[in-house]
Amino acid sequence: MALWRAYQRALAAHPWKVQVLTAGSLMGLGDIISQQLVERRGLQEHQRGRTLTMMSLGCGFVGPVVGGWYKVLDRFIPGTTKVDALKKMILDQGAFAPCFLGCFLPLVGALNGLSAKDNWAKLQRDYPDALITNYYLWPAVQLANFYLVPLHYREDPASTTLVSIPPGLRL
Repeated sequence: MALWRAYQRALAAHPWKVQVLTAGSLMGLGDIISQQLVERRGLQEHQRGRTLTMMSLGCGFVGPVVGGWYKVLDRFIPGTTKVDALKKMILDQGAFAPCFLGCFLPLVGALNGLSAKDNWAKLQRDYPDALITNYYLWPAVQLANFYLVPLHYREDPASTTLVSIPPGLRL
């Protein structure tokens, strides 16, 4: 409980920094879970560089972009009713999610050292599956997120985005 109170104090004092660091931490944790529980790599075969890359993506891309998007969305559609949450989810999943994935996947490819040509081919191949997989889970999660979670905590569930991307799309 003391840790939670310390987190809340830090979030109140430095919301942007804490949200960015939280996004990086959650993405790193998501990659650890993926490697250990889904891919069953074991500790000896764990790709530490991949986990660090995911943490960097969380801090440098996902945290700032998603955090900024949620602030814009909350200004555009103020309110916390069920209808407001539904409107936010429709905009989030209809406009933001396709654009976010279209930026995220090439960024991952670039970090993996893919050439522009190979990155484009990978994006064309993987994007449809990633978007469809997104739509299996995230509309319901985001509906609950927009209805139940205060704005300053909203980024946390969204930072686990990579857990829902098919394993073939991973770093």
